[in-house]
Amino acid sequence: MNHLKSSLVNPHLDGGAFFWEAGPRGVLLIHGFTATAAEVRPLAQILHQQGYTVAGPLLPGHGVTPEDCNRYGWRDWVNAAETVYQRLARVCRQVVIGGESLGGMLGLYLAAQHPEAAAVLAYAPALRLRRQWFLWAAPVLSLFFASYSKSAHPPYAADAFWQGYPVFPLRAAAQFAALQRRTWPRLSAVRQPLLIAQGRLDATVDERTPEWVAGRVSSTVKEIHWFERSTHCVAIDAEQQEVAQVTLQFLERVG
Repeated sequence: MNHLKSSLVNPHLDGGAFFWEAGPRGVLLIHGFTATAAEVRPLAQILHQQGYTVAGPLLPGHGVTPEDCNRYGWRDWVNAAETVYQRLARVCRQVVIGGESLGGMLGLYLAAQHPEAAAVLAYAPALRLRRQWFLWAAPVLSLFFASYSKSAHPPYAADAFWQGYPVFPLRAAAQFAALQRRTWPRLSAVRQPLLIAQGRLDATVDERTPEWVAGRVSSTVKEIHWFERSTHCVAIDAEQQEVAQVTLQFLERVG
């Protein structure tokens, strides 16, 4: 276990899956690529305190080692999220689907499959990256390297709450790109109320992505909220309390 933890940034954080029962409205929160459920846990705790039943899976290949991540594909991530969605649906009157980055993309993918879902919460949905070329190159790079080191960045408030790999597993990154390609055509099937939360300082997701996603979905209720002091991990960054408040207000409006 100690060896596995040494593969993670912030190994002391609790990044395991969770399922916290409360009221009849459920929220599925899915973490991002290379991260763990620690990434959505602070928001989940606030929602749970407000009476929501909240669940967060640990996606296959995450929270272990980067090498393990390379053994799984996008269908494994979809199936893991689907399993937790079904569990929530069994105990809740309605279920909201959401997530951060890859998790936001998975939320949109699942929402297209589940018209009965109540709403979608997309935090920096990663359907197009600023460095999209990296994902396009990942299949070739993975023939020569197992992983690619992440670039250094200035200190972010999110750093204290984020747990995950310090590298990008390249075979898994190619699977990330495969999920992007499959999610874009499904967006028109998303009809639920949609909240998109995006950090203005996000250096990962293309800044045009929120408008592109909002323009593709068939939702009649769709909101884009920009957070001026936040980076990519908007749900745990400098304005995490504001993000939580916007989320709660949105859920009240669409409930």
